[in-house]
Amino acid sequence: MGKIRHLAIKTEDTGRLATFYKEVFGLKELYRNKREGGAIYLTDGYFNLAILPNDAQNSPNGLYHFGFHVDSGDAVVEKIKKLNMSRLPKPRPKGRPFAETRTSDPDGNFFDISEHGFLEVKPLGEEKGS
Repeated sequence: MGKIRHLAIKTEDTGRLATFYKEVFGLKELYRNKREGGAIYLTDGYFNLAILPNDAQNSPNGLYHFGFHVDSGDAVVEKIKKLNMSRLPKPRPKGRPFAETRTSDPDGNFFDISEHGFLEVKPLGEEKGS
């Protein structure tokens, strides 16, 4: 069974939004892009929240996509193909650290499919296993 492991939202101010989720819900920071206003990844210890810059403004701020961690990406892709979807899954470029495939559901909501998972769920500054 696939597990939902991350949600990505777009914003014009990644720092402001990250501060909100850290202060209100106690989320921990996993990763922060070195570029001012770049992506910031937060976690509750299991589920990751990716806060992405909406630089191009090609889409509205808000929900961008979510991601599933699966045992077999190929098996999921085959199931989607059997449903005769108009948009078929597309492999992500090689060397990307996160998902291997991106597609959408029948309503056009984008989601990622990954066998190797997303960012390791260990907040910055904390040792593994602590």
